[in-house]
This record gives sequence, C-alpha cells and structure tokens, in this order.
Amino acid sequence: MTRVLMIEDDLELAEILMEYLEQFEIHITIAEEPYIGLSTLDTQPFDLVILDLTLPGLDGLDVCKEIRKRHTLPIIISSARTDITDKVTALENGADDYLPKPYNPRELQARIMSLLRRQKGFVPTTQSIEKPKDFILSEEQMQITLLGKTLHLTAAEYGILAYLIKKEGGVVSREELIYNIEAISEETTNKSIDVIIGRIRHKLGENPKEPTYIHAIRGIGYKFLQ
Repeated sequence: MTRVLMIEDDLELAEILMEYLEQFEIHITIAEEPYIGLSTLDTQPFDLVILDLTLPGLDGLDVCKEIRKRHTLPIIISSARTDITDKVTALENGADDYLPKPYNPRELQARIMSLLRRQKGFVPTTQSIEKPKDFILSEEQMQITLLGKTLHLTAAEYGILAYLIKKEGGVVSREELIYNIEAISEETTNKSIDVIIGRIRHKLGENPKEPTYIHAIRGIGYKFLQ
C-alpha cells in the first residue's frame, strides 16, 4: 500500500481523488489545513505529498519549502493557479511535479507512480491491477463519479446505475430493476425503465448504438461493463 498525504482544503475534490486512488492501493490521508499537514507529515510515514497552493493560513509555496527542509519524499503540486511564476517558484522550492487543475484523476495516478518509480528501492503496488475502474459508487453519500467527475442524477437514475454497477458483468432484467430500486414504483413499466436508461446514457456521454458501459440484452434487460 502506497501512503500519500494530500494537503488540500477542497474536501469534495480530495475525497473524490481519495476514492479513485484507493483502487490502485494508494491510500490518501487528507489534511485540510497546512499546519495540520506539516504536523501529520512529521508524525506519520508517507511515500509522497500532494499539495495545493491556495490554502488557509499559509501559502502553499511556503508549505512546499517547509516540507523540503524536513523531508526528501516527492511533492506534487496540485493547483488551479496558472501563473508561470508560481510553477517556477514551486519547482525551485523543492516540488517534483506541477499538475494544474482541473485534471483527470488517471493523470494524477500516473504521475504518482512515475515519481515513486524513481525512488530507490520503491516497488509499485499496482502491478497486479489489470484495469482501473471508471466509476466510483459511494452509497453512503448516494453519489456516483465517472472518471473523477460527479454525475448529477435523479433518484431513479442513481438507483438504476448503482444497481447495475453492483451487478457488474451480470445481466439485469427490467423487472429486477423495478422491484429492487426504492425510487422506482412497482407500477413502472418496462418502457419507462428504458427511458430512464436512455437519460443515464446521455449523462454518461454514451452512444446507445455503440455503448461503452450499459449494454442492452435483447428481450431481457441490461448488462453493465467497465
């Protein structure tokens, strides 16, 4: 397991990245404030730091400088600040990489592993993982993300997509969806299920004739693959 400290005050973004990176056996510890982050880094072992620049109480460039004074682990700057001066200063202060927001979580994962491979004696923990998952389902928050972006779904759309994700690879009938999803009435018709599926596909950016994720099974229902 790779341990990463993320110093980031955007908690929603941090949690999305945390959930996404877990599938690569990259465990994220989140620190919303810079001083908490520095304290955590001094008391716990980590392999890498992801650092935002716009932080409450202490500028991220100063945090970067403080981390480099005390530690040799890699630092990735993750920031919406696009001024070239900030980028140059961060690299001069000891950062190893600079990733401007917004970015695809896959790119962040790739950069993390690229930096860690350069560390003497570091063995990647992702070699046994065949394929990353595009979807992350958080049932506690009733939220689904696709490639790190939160999908805006109605209750019925969320219920169907969540059910399909949990049944990944299995064929699910329309009747099964009707009777197992709380947001859908038992009087709902199969045609209505098809309409909801169509709305979900639209939000996923799918072409129903050449679907990537939700595949129609003729005469039965649907199958979800990723």
